[in-house]
Amino acid sequence: MKLILTGVTGAAGIQIFRTAVLDSTITKITVLSRRALPSWMDIPQNDKTEVVVLKDFMDYPSDLPVRLVDHDACIWALGKSSVGLSDEEYTRITYDYTMSFVKQLEEGGVKNRVGEPFRIVYISGEGADQSEKSNVKFARIKGRTEKALLDLPAISGIKSSIIRPAYFFPSRDHPSDRLNIRSSTARALDCVAAPILRAVAPSMYTPIEGMGLFAVEVAKGRWHEENLFRNTRMVELVKSMEKAGAERRQEL
Repeated sequence: MKLILTGVTGAAGIQIFRTAVLDSTITKITVLSRRALPSWMDIPQNDKTEVVVLKDFMDYPSDLPVRLVDHDACIWALGKSSVGLSDEEYTRITYDYTMSFVKQLEEGGVKNRVGEPFRIVYISGEGADQSEKSNVKFARIKGRTEKALLDLPAISGIKSSIIRPAYFFPSRDHPSDRLNIRSSTARALDCVAAPILRAVAPSMYTPIEGMGLFAVEVAKGRWHEENLFRNTRMVELVKSMEKAGAERRQEL
């Protein structure tokens, strides 16, 4: 399987990247990034990753669309907090960048693919509102993006899946993630909020390792009969995977 990743320097993206690198069924990973990957990323050394630097996600080199269509799926984890951004700025990063990628696939001839459709796994968030009636900027614009992806017709050659994680924070197993992705204030908040949410409101907490595994499995076509996974559903399916894996190990 050949996989495209975006947003790999974010908390969700780096965990997805790490999971994909360790997955032996994934033979090639193409990372679309606005800059070279930073040295602090402790991703296992591998020869299947290629980084393509896109300074502007609205402007792709002319030779790239065909190369993108040669992949099987994309996990789109590119995003940014809406705090401090105007509607126009947040729309550009959230909606325009995503749909520009879809346009590149179309220009690359994605509808002429033979076999399985190209799968887009979009990392959204709990609270996204596809009706766009919410007063919350994040909810409206994430919802608009979700709807645009899910409305793509079968003839497009693209099948979209939406993942809506709740509260998550970088893995404790990778200190460099926490130091470089979160501010000192956010790290302090993580330490307080995560244990409380796990105990009191588990439906509002997303284990980051589970999300990485889940996103990769969805990109591989697992649970293809579903196209929108809220946090509780994702956590339920991750637990089922982990239980099945433990049972297999016991049988060996």
